[in-house]
Amino acid sequence: MKRIGFIGLGIMGKPMAKNLLKANVPLMVNDINDRVVEELTAMGAESGNYREIGEKCEIIILIVPNGQISQQILFGQGGVAETIKPGAIVCDMSSVTPVESQTCQEKLKDKQVQFMDAPVSGGEPGAVNGTLAIMCGGAPEVFDAMQPYFEILGNSSILIGDVGSGSVTKLVNQAIVNNTIAVVSEAFVLGTKAGADPEKVYQAIRGGLAGSAVLDAKIPMIIERNFKPGGKIAINHKDIKNVVNTAHALDVPIPYTAQLYEILQALKVHGHMQDDHGGIVQYFEKLADVEVKKGE
Repeated sequence: MKRIGFIGLGIMGKPMAKNLLKANVPLMVNDINDRVVEELTAMGAESGNYREIGEKCEIIILIVPNGQISQQILFGQGGVAETIKPGAIVCDMSSVTPVESQTCQEKLKDKQVQFMDAPVSGGEPGAVNGTLAIMCGGAPEVFDAMQPYFEILGNSSILIGDVGSGSVTKLVNQAIVNNTIAVVSEAFVLGTKAGADPEKVYQAIRGGLAGSAVLDAKIPMIIERNFKPGGKIAINHKDIKNVVNTAHALDVPIPYTAQLYEILQALKVHGHMQDDHGGIVQYFEKLADVEVKKGE
């Protein structure tokens, strides 16, 4: 196994890095949170700044909140690109726009460094359990080189196409997931306001055509009023903004997702950005003056 530089140890990155360590992958880690770096070094990782990671690691994985941060880590003063070696691979597993991924590729090309965008789906549970779905954009030989590590981190990894196509796929994923959460939320607010027990409604419909991974993941949390984030509204707000901006740049009308973005904006105003995206239900609850929760 090659030494990996792993940058970004948040809700997703920390368990992903831990899974690599458990598989005996040599790891050098970095995060703005010193405590989580100490937690990983106690498990056997090395710590390093961006330049040290660029100098000492053959593969560099990033999973950070947005593309601006990715580019600052790579190309800012004291960044990875100052010391990175020809032949290295940079794999950005963050949720960014296709244009941001293509910009990274172009800037690294002159250094003879390969780039892959490989965003993930599955939330914190998938990161912890190593069952993420990994959506990849890049050269086939880079995908092949990353496969041993993707197999540790997820249970599926698919090369979609050239750099940027992984990010496109993640935008599609986020539009579907968040719109589904919104529709499920609206429907369960209706059922609750009408006097039905939401837990029994869920059990009644989950085996039919209305059943989905989103329904199974979010309704049990909602009825328990558990909005501890696996995927924060803040991250999904950013992702849906990327969906809207990318769609508009391509002249693709997206009326449902545009409305969803305004729902997320309202949740931002009301202080829900750190909630799990199952907390989208709170927008509809406020409109109807009802709370979707377990029966007494």
